[in-house]
Amino acid sequence: MQLQTKPRFYSPEEYLELEEKADYKSEYRDGEIVLMTGGTTNHNEIALNLAANLKFQLKRQNYKVYMGDVRLWIPRYRQYTYPDVMVIQGKPVYADRGTTTVMNPMLIAEVLSRSTQNYDQGDKFKYYRSIPEMKEYILLDQKQLQVIQFVKNEQGKWILTEYETEDSVLRLNTMDFEMSFADIYEGVDFADTEE
Repeated sequence: MQLQTKPRFYSPEEYLELEEKADYKSEYRDGEIVLMTGGTTNHNEIALNLAANLKFQLKRQNYKVYMGDVRLWIPRYRQYTYPDVMVIQGKPVYADRGTTTVMNPMLIAEVLSRSTQNYDQGDKFKYYRSIPEMKEYILLDQKQLQVIQFVKNEQGKWILTEYETEDSVLRLNTMDFEMSFADIYEGVDFADTEE
Protein backbone atom coordinates (compact mmCIF):
# COMPACT_ATOMS: atom_id res chain seq x y z
CA MET A 1 0.00 0.00 0.00
CA GLN A 2 1.32 3.38 -1.00
CA LEU A 3 0.87 6.22 1.45
CA GLN A 4 0.18 9.58 -0.12
CA THR A 5 1.00 12.74 1.74
CA LYS A 6 -0.98 15.91 1.32
CA PRO A 7 0.97 18.75 -0.27
CA ARG A 8 1.82 21.55 2.13
CA PHE A 9 0.27 24.92 1.35
CA TYR A 10 2.03 28.11 2.31
CA SER A 11 0.82 31.65 2.83
CA PRO A 12 2.43 34.38 0.72
CA GLU A 13 4.18 35.60 3.87
CA GLU A 14 5.65 32.14 4.57
CA TYR A 15 6.84 31.90 0.97
CA LEU A 16 8.56 35.31 1.13
CA GLU A 17 10.26 34.37 4.40
CA LEU A 18 11.53 31.08 2.93
CA GLU A 19 12.57 32.77 -0.32
CA GLU A 20 14.59 35.35 1.62
CA LYS A 21 16.72 32.59 3.20
CA ALA A 22 16.92 30.20 0.24
CA ASP A 23 19.99 29.59 -1.91
CA TYR A 24 17.74 29.10 -4.96
CA LYS A 25 14.68 30.74 -6.48
CA SER A 26 11.16 29.38 -6.26
CA GLU A 27 7.83 30.53 -7.62
CA TYR A 28 4.70 30.76 -5.51
CA ARG A 29 1.51 29.41 -7.09
CA ASP A 30 -1.50 30.07 -4.87
CA GLY A 31 -0.14 28.21 -1.85
CA GLU A 32 2.36 25.89 -3.55
CA ILE A 33 6.07 26.59 -3.76
CA VAL A 34 7.62 25.42 -7.04
CA LEU A 35 11.39 25.20 -7.35
CA MET A 36 12.74 26.93 -10.46
CA THR A 37 15.13 24.93 -12.60
CA GLY A 38 18.40 26.35 -13.85
CA GLY A 39 18.55 27.95 -17.27
CA THR A 40 20.65 26.90 -20.24
CA THR A 41 23.31 29.01 -21.91
CA ASN A 42 20.93 29.52 -24.87
CA HIS A 43 18.21 30.71 -22.47
CA ASN A 44 20.64 33.17 -20.90
CA GLU A 45 21.94 34.45 -24.26
CA ILE A 46 18.43 35.18 -25.55
CA ALA A 47 17.18 36.85 -22.35
CA LEU A 48 20.34 38.94 -22.05
CA ASN A 49 20.29 39.93 -25.74
CA LEU A 50 16.70 41.14 -25.44
CA ALA A 51 17.18 42.93 -22.12
CA ALA A 52 20.40 44.65 -23.25
CA ASN A 53 18.81 45.88 -26.48
CA LEU A 54 15.72 47.11 -24.63
CA LYS A 55 17.90 48.92 -22.09
CA PHE A 56 19.98 50.55 -24.84
CA GLN A 57 17.10 51.50 -27.19
CA LEU A 58 14.91 52.84 -24.36
CA LYS A 59 17.72 54.86 -22.79
CA ARG A 60 16.61 58.22 -21.35
CA GLN A 61 12.96 57.29 -21.82
CA ASN A 62 10.44 56.65 -19.09
CA TYR A 63 10.94 52.86 -18.94
CA LYS A 64 12.62 50.42 -16.55
CA VAL A 65 13.97 47.09 -17.84
CA TYR A 66 14.42 44.18 -15.42
CA MET A 67 15.78 40.66 -15.81
CA GLY A 68 15.07 37.39 -13.97
CA ASP A 69 16.02 38.45 -10.44
CA VAL A 70 13.13 40.88 -9.94
CA ARG A 71 10.05 39.14 -8.60
CA LEU A 72 6.52 39.83 -9.86
CA TRP A 73 3.41 39.61 -7.63
CA ILE A 74 0.08 38.90 -9.35
CA PRO A 75 -2.54 39.45 -6.62
CA ARG A 76 -5.61 38.20 -8.48
CA TYR A 77 -4.13 34.71 -8.82
CA ARG A 78 -1.82 34.81 -5.78
CA GLN A 79 1.31 34.21 -7.86
CA TYR A 80 4.92 35.21 -7.27
CA THR A 81 7.09 34.62 -10.33
CA TYR A 82 10.39 35.71 -11.88
CA PRO A 83 9.84 36.66 -15.55
CA ASP A 84 12.92 36.50 -17.78
CA VAL A 85 12.49 40.14 -18.89
CA MET A 86 10.03 42.84 -17.77
CA VAL A 87 9.52 46.43 -18.88
CA ILE A 88 7.73 48.93 -16.65
CA GLN A 89 6.62 52.32 -17.91
CA GLY A 90 7.22 55.02 -15.32
CA LYS A 91 7.98 54.03 -11.75
CA PRO A 92 7.71 50.49 -10.42
CA VAL A 93 4.79 49.75 -8.12
CA TYR A 94 6.17 47.59 -5.33
CA ALA A 95 4.18 44.86 -3.59
CA ASP A 96 5.60 45.84 -0.21
CA ARG A 97 8.08 48.24 1.36
CA GLY A 98 11.08 46.53 -0.28
CA THR A 99 12.30 46.87 -3.86
CA THR A 100 12.43 43.20 -4.81
CA THR A 101 8.83 42.62 -5.93
CA VAL A 102 6.98 44.67 -8.57
CA MET A 103 3.37 44.60 -9.76
CA ASN A 104 3.07 46.76 -12.90
CA PRO A 105 4.95 45.51 -15.99
CA MET A 106 3.59 46.58 -19.36
CA LEU A 107 5.70 43.99 -21.21
CA ILE A 108 6.90 40.55 -20.18
CA ALA A 109 9.17 38.27 -22.19
CA GLU A 110 9.79 34.60 -21.43
CA VAL A 111 12.36 32.31 -23.05
CA LEU A 112 10.66 28.96 -23.65
CA SER A 113 12.11 25.70 -22.40
CA ARG A 114 10.80 22.14 -22.71
CA SER A 115 9.84 22.09 -19.05
CA THR A 116 8.00 25.45 -18.99
CA GLN A 117 6.68 26.17 -22.50
CA ASN A 118 3.16 24.81 -21.91
CA TYR A 119 2.88 26.72 -18.62
CA ASP A 120 4.33 29.92 -20.16
CA GLN A 121 1.83 29.80 -23.05
CA GLY A 122 -1.13 28.71 -20.92
CA ASP A 123 -1.78 29.44 -17.25
CA LYS A 124 1.11 31.84 -16.80
CA PHE A 125 -0.12 33.99 -19.70
CA LYS A 126 -3.60 33.96 -18.10
CA TYR A 127 -2.07 35.24 -14.86
CA TYR A 128 -0.06 37.92 -16.67
CA ARG A 129 -3.16 39.14 -18.52
CA SER A 130 -4.75 40.04 -15.17
CA ILE A 131 -2.16 42.80 -14.64
CA PRO A 132 -3.91 46.07 -15.62
CA GLU A 133 -0.74 47.62 -17.12
CA MET A 134 0.16 44.52 -19.15
CA LYS A 135 -0.02 45.15 -22.91
CA GLU A 136 2.54 42.89 -24.57
CA TYR A 137 3.82 39.35 -24.04
CA ILE A 138 6.79 37.93 -25.95
CA LEU A 139 7.74 34.24 -26.06
CA LEU A 140 11.17 33.39 -27.45
CA ASP A 141 12.01 29.82 -28.44
CA GLN A 142 15.53 28.67 -27.59
CA LYS A 143 15.47 25.55 -29.81
CA GLN A 144 14.64 27.23 -33.11
CA LEU A 145 14.10 30.64 -34.72
CA GLN A 146 10.65 31.45 -33.42
CA VAL A 147 9.17 34.39 -31.53
CA ILE A 148 5.51 34.63 -30.54
CA GLN A 149 4.15 38.09 -29.78
CA PHE A 150 0.84 38.83 -28.08
CA VAL A 151 -0.37 42.46 -28.09
CA LYS A 152 -3.43 43.78 -26.28
CA ASN A 153 -5.41 46.01 -28.64
CA GLU A 154 -7.63 48.97 -27.72
CA GLN A 155 -10.67 46.68 -27.44
CA GLY A 156 -8.83 44.56 -24.83
CA LYS A 157 -8.32 41.60 -27.18
CA TRP A 158 -4.94 39.87 -27.43
CA ILE A 159 -3.60 39.64 -31.01
CA LEU A 160 -1.04 36.97 -31.91
CA THR A 161 1.85 37.45 -34.34
CA GLU A 162 4.38 34.70 -35.00
CA TYR A 163 7.86 35.19 -36.46
CA GLU A 164 9.81 32.22 -37.83
CA THR A 165 12.25 33.32 -40.52
CA GLU A 166 15.87 34.31 -40.22
CA ASP A 167 15.22 37.79 -41.66
CA SER A 168 12.38 38.53 -39.20
CA VAL A 169 12.36 41.68 -37.08
CA LEU A 170 10.51 41.85 -33.78
CA ARG A 171 8.67 45.18 -33.56
CA LEU A 172 7.01 46.05 -30.28
CA ASN A 173 3.62 47.76 -30.40
CA THR A 174 3.76 49.31 -26.95
CA MET A 175 6.99 51.25 -27.42
CA ASP A 176 9.38 52.34 -30.15
CA PHE A 177 11.58 49.25 -30.31
CA GLU A 178 12.65 46.74 -32.92
CA MET A 179 15.20 43.95 -32.93
CA SER A 180 16.34 41.60 -35.68
CA PHE A 181 16.45 37.84 -35.20
CA ALA A 182 20.21 38.06 -35.79
CA ASP A 183 20.44 40.20 -32.63
CA ILE A 184 17.90 38.19 -30.61
CA TYR A 185 19.68 34.92 -31.33
CA GLU A 186 23.27 36.19 -31.30
CA GLY A 187 25.50 33.65 -29.56
CA VAL A 188 22.82 30.92 -29.54
CA ASP A 189 23.88 27.41 -30.58
CA PHE A 190 20.80 25.49 -31.76
CA ALA A 191 22.83 22.27 -31.79
CA ASP A 192 23.13 22.65 -28.01
CA THR A 193 19.44 22.40 -27.02
CA GLU A 194 19.55 20.15 -23.96
CA GLU A 195 17.48 21.47 -21.07
